[in-house]
Amino acid sequence: MTNPIRRALAALLTLTCLGAMSAHAAGVQGPVPPVFQNRLMVGLFEEAGQNWMRDSDVPWDARYRYFTKGWADNWGYGARDGSWAASFFTETKAQGYVPVVTYYQLFGEPGGGEQETLAKLKNASTMRSYFEDVKLLLQRAKTYGGPVVVHVEPDAVGFLQFQTASNPGAYAAIAASGMPELAGLPNTVAGWSLAFLQLRKAVGANNVVLGLHISAWASGKDLVYNSLTDPLQPEVDKVVNFLKPMGLAANVTGSTYDVLFGDPLDRDADFYRLTRGEDHLWSMSDTASITSKSFNRYAEWLRLFNQTSGKRWVLWQIPLGNSNHLNINNAGGARQGYKDNRTEYFFGAVGDLHRRKFANVGVVALLFGAGAGGQSSYQNDLATDGQPYLKQRAKTFLQVGGLALPAIGTTLPLPGSGSSDGGTSPVDAGTPPVDGGTDGGVDGGTRPDGGVDGGVDGGTRPDAGTGTSDAGTPTDPSKYGFESGTQGFVAGGAAVSAVSTSTTRAYAGTRSLAVPFNGTSGGGTVAVANAAVGSGRTVTFRLWLPTGSNITGVQPYALEGAASNWRWTGNWVAVGSLKAGAWNAITVTLPSGSTTPLYQLGLEFQTGGTWKGTAYLDAVTW
Repeated sequence: MTNPIRRALAALLTLTCLGAMSAHAAGVQGPVPPVFQNRLMVGLFEEAGQNWMRDSDVPWDARYRYFTKGWADNWGYGARDGSWAASFFTETKAQGYVPVVTYYQLFGEPGGGEQETLAKLKNASTMRSYFEDVKLLLQRAKTYGGPVVVHVEPDAVGFLQFQTASNPGAYAAIAASGMPELAGLPNTVAGWSLAFLQLRKAVGANNVVLGLHISAWASGKDLVYNSLTDPLQPEVDKVVNFLKPMGLAANVTGSTYDVLFGDPLDRDADFYRLTRGEDHLWSMSDTASITSKSFNRYAEWLRLFNQTSGKRWVLWQIPLGNSNHLNINNAGGARQGYKDNRTEYFFGAVGDLHRRKFANVGVVALLFGAGAGGQSSYQNDLATDGQPYLKQRAKTFLQVGGLALPAIGTTLPLPGSGSSDGGTSPVDAGTPPVDGGTDGGVDGGTRPDGGVDGGVDGGTRPDAGTGTSDAGTPTDPSKYGFESGTQGFVAGGAAVSAVSTSTTRAYAGTRSLAVPFNGTSGGGTVAVANAAVGSGRTVTFRLWLPTGSNITGVQPYALEGAASNWRWTGNWVAVGSLKAGAWNAITVTLPSGSTTPLYQLGLEFQTGGTWKGTAYLDAVTW
C-alpha cells in the first residue's frame, strides 16, 4: 500500500470510526514526573519478602503493594514506627525497582466500609489517627530518600463524590483533627485530599510522587462498561470540577497531585462473565467506535481527562489473564485463572502500536496485578507457545529500553500513521486492524504494516514519523550520520538521558550523536525504529568512549518484529576491549532471513557508580 493511500485510509477511519473525537492538535498534556524517566514504565504487584520479580530476569520498572490499616506496626508484629514500610522500600530498591505504595487505609478505619467513607472523614479522632499514619509513611519515605510513588486511596474519591452529591465543600474534620500540620486546611472533603499534599510539604518528602485515583464511574455513570453511548466530555468535566479544589488545581498547599491512577478492571473479564454474568471484555479492534465497549473508548476517556486536568496517567492493577487460561480458580497450576485480553492488548503482536496509543493519551506506566484471589497470575500465565505470557513479552520490550514518552503538546507516531505532530487522533491506529477486530487469540493478530516502504534507498527511514536519514551527504555517507538531527534515535533506560546532535566530536562529517550518562547505575539504550537493514547484513557503529567512564559494556543489537517472533540479535562487547578517548568500531550481524525494517536497531550500555559523562555515536553503516 502506498503512503498516500495509507494516509487517506487513516483519515477515513478517523472520520468514520472515531468521529466523535476532535483533532487533538494540542497533543498530550502534563509533565512527566522524573521518577518515570520519560519512558513507559512496566511493573507488577508483589508482596514484601517475595523474589519472583527479581528472579524473573526481566528489568521491571516498578513494584507495588497495598498498605492497608495496620501497616504502621506490621499488623501487630512490630513496633509502630513504620519500619515495615522502610523495609519494603529498601528491599524493592535492592531488586532494582521503584516502590509504589497503594495506600488503602481509609476503608479499614473503624466505622464501616466504603459506604461510610464520608462519615469517617467527619470524625475528628479518626482523621487524626489516619493522618498520623500518612505522616509516618511520608517520614519513612523521606528517610529512604529514593523515589516513592504513593497511590492515594483507590475509589475513595469516587465514593466521596457520590456521598457529597459532588460537593467538595462538604464538611470533613481536617483542621479540626487537631493535627498541627493540617491547621491551615479547610474542614472539607477537599481538605482531606489536600492533606496529603500538605503533609508531603511539611515532612519535606520531595522524593514522593502523589497519585490520585480516578474511578471511571465517579460521575454516576459507568462510562466504559455500561453507559456506552453517553458523551464522555460532560462526565469528565463533572469529575474534574469536583477534583480541582481537591488538589488538581492551585490550592493553599502550593502543589498539586503529580499523576492520576486508574484501573481498567479489578478482576479478569471471564471471572465476571462466568461468576456474575457480566460482560467486561473490551474489543481490541483499532477501528472500534468510541461508543462501544472497547479499548478505544477507554483511551478516549483517558485522553479527555488528560486534556482537561493536565495530568498523566498510571494504569494500575491491570488483569493478567490471556486467552489461553483455563477459566478456573487459580490455585497455582499452569494456565489456571480466568481469561482476559488486557495483557494481549498491550503486549501482543502489534508491537508498540497499543502502547504508543495509550502513551499518546497520557499513560506513563502499566502496573499489572490481580485485584482478588483466584485470578490469573504472571507466575503461571502460559500462552499457546508454552511460555509465560507477560514475562516473556515484557522482557523483550524492557530489555531494549522500552518506549520514550511524548513531550507536552505532542504525540508519538503510530506504525503506519505517517504522523508525529499530535494532529491525528492518538487512539486511532491509522491502518485497518490486521486481525479483523477479533478479541480472542493470543497476541491478537499480526503487526500492522508500518514502514512497508522502507529499505528501498539503503538508509532513508520509513515514514514512521520522526527523523530522516542524511545518507549520501558529501561529508558523511553513513546510513545514520546525524548531520541533520537525531534521525529518530531516542534514549531509553535509567542510565541515559535524552540524546542530541553535537559538533563536539565527529567520526565523519561535522556532527555525531551525543549520548549523556546521568550518574545512574544500570542499563541504558540508544535506538531507532524501522531501520531498513537487509537480511544477513553487518551493522557497524562508531562509538567514541570517554576516558574514566564507568561504562562496563556495550552491546549493539537488532530487534526484529512480529514476523520474526521478535528475534533479538546482540553482540556484547566488554569495555576492556575498547579504546577510551577514541573512536571504536563495533558490529552486529543480522541472521540470514532477518526481516526488514527492523523493529529496533541500537546500542545497549551497562554502567555502574555515579559517573556522569558523554559518549558519542556516529557513522552507522551496513
